[in-house]
Amino acid sequence: MTAQVGKRLRSDARDNRDRILLVARLAFAADGLDVPIREVARRAGVGVATVYRHFQTKEALLEEAFAEQMASCSVLVEEGLAADDPWSGFRLVIERLMEAHALDRGFARAFTSRLSQAPDFAADRDRALRMLHELVRRAKATGSLRADFVLEDVCLALMANEGIRAETPGMRVAASRRFAALMIQSFQADPVSAPLPPAVRLPLSFEAFAS
Repeated sequence: MTAQVGKRLRSDARDNRDRILLVARLAFAADGLDVPIREVARRAGVGVATVYRHFQTKEALLEEAFAEQMASCSVLVEEGLAADDPWSGFRLVIERLMEAHALDRGFARAFTSRLSQAPDFAADRDRALRMLHELVRRAKATGSLRADFVLEDVCLALMANEGIRAETPGMRVAASRRFAALMIQSFQADPVSAPLPPAVRLPLSFEAFAS
């Protein structure tokens, strides 16, 4: 095999790998983690064996597909922790985390599911959670966050947020913002009544019953 042929094969392999990752990100974001490897392969225009040649398990593919989102999540929590007012930082994290998860169903499920056992993903996730735990501690110390709040409440909110179904990504984000506002008010030690973001028309509409 000449050097030129070997170089071309390596380039083809990189192209295949990049295409598989791109397709996987899009598929998992739109349809969640249950998209099978064979469907990822079909959309990427490669064989199933090619996918497994680059990623030995589905978990390995999932972990790499969500690496960028996990890094962004850590940066987001860092920003919240750096805020002068812990309560404002906490609100920022909840609002933006739920908005990001509304746009990416796969990452939302991965954050709270078996993918958390993948070593690298788990390490990044645990780092983000440690920072969030510290932010929670500070917000409680100011008396703004209710004393009985626990990190599992964030997971509950994310799980519920992941279930939002709307006709467009923009509508999902709008619905998520309203839901985040409701959650933040429920997390507050002494809730202050404030207008909610506009309601969004969802597949199951109750408009006929509105007074």
